[in-house]
Amino acid sequence: MNMFIALIPALAWGSIGLISGKLGGTANQQTLGMTWGALLFAIVMTLSNWNHFISISSWKLWLVGLISGLFWSLGQNQQFHAMKSVGISKTVPISTGAQLVTNALAGVILFHEWKTTRQLSIGSVAIIILVIGATLTALRDKKNKEVNSERIHEDWRAGSRALILSTLGYLGYTVVVTATGVDTKAMVLPQALGMVIGASMFALGKKAFEKETYKNIITGLVWGTGNFFMFEATTLVGLAVSFSFSQMGIVISTFGSILFLGEKKTKKEWVYVILGSLMVIVGGFLLGLLK
Repeated sequence: MNMFIALIPALAWGSIGLISGKLGGTANQQTLGMTWGALLFAIVMTLSNWNHFISISSWKLWLVGLISGLFWSLGQNQQFHAMKSVGISKTVPISTGAQLVTNALAGVILFHEWKTTRQLSIGSVAIIILVIGATLTALRDKKNKEVNSERIHEDWRAGSRALILSTLGYLGYTVVVTATGVDTKAMVLPQALGMVIGASMFALGKKAFEKETYKNIITGLVWGTGNFFMFEATTLVGLAVSFSFSQMGIVISTFGSILFLGEKKTKKEWVYVILGSLMVIVGGFLLGLLK
């Protein structure tokens, strides 16, 4: 049951790029609309657990939630920018690999989640497999001129910068919560407020209040579901395992962007994608063995 809970974020977060891609909007509009949806989800969750929220509400809870939300807004905003620069099917695997490495290292080094030789060995192998799998899904067939001619608009300089900032944002978003040990159910509302504040700062003066922004509230509701279960899973199986499981949504994002958003792949790239996705699944399974 614990592992099933840990897989829910993968289903929710793996769909975000596809949903936002269909709904449209700029990266800033997508981020802002998404945070409104996340805030709506957080309000509903808080009201349903009102007595629990009131009983443990404190300045620490609010401060940690706001900081985590601000970090998240940086991570998500920059990931949307990367998607605009190099495409979803390339952004998600690279972003996934970077997040897996940084969050797993944080779980092991800062929180000592892997203590035995068995955990360290299996965990290390699993992370390596996951990173290789994520890398494979992003490989390009440079010899296919027809497909590559359609990618001339890709801006890898801007995309790389956005991916680095996104990774740092996502790292801070999870680590600050785990490090302080605040209640994850009660923290959902303060965190969502931090997300809205951060997203509003990014969208300030950039045509924030357009119809695409409001449409992306749906994306936020989906994200909120994944976020809630990710922190639930963290308390059950630890940060390294829960976050790694959550990133298995790469399979949904990668295949979905190709099949439903029309991103091009050659036959050789399809082989890379299938092999890489299988490796992500195997890596996730190995992490599950740690618990």
